[in-house]
Amino acid sequence: MRAILDAHVAEPGLAVVEIAAADDETAFAIQDLLTERYAAAPGDRTTRDPGEPGVRLRFFVDLRERPNV
Repeated sequence: MRAILDAHVAEPGLAVVEIAAADDETAFAIQDLLTERYAAAPGDRTTRDPGEPGVRLRFFVDLRERPNV
């Protein structure tokens, strides 16, 4: 995965979220739950570490925005 840059977390309310899940479907379902409520730059693909179980998905969330209700 790419490194987390200072700009990604430069201010309070900015966050990098990394999901570790058993499969793509689960990772994207969790991302969908969060991006429905908060401003986010969703990830479009998961990554796998060779020899390790499961997948990882990273995306960026801006909690400074008013939650979508």
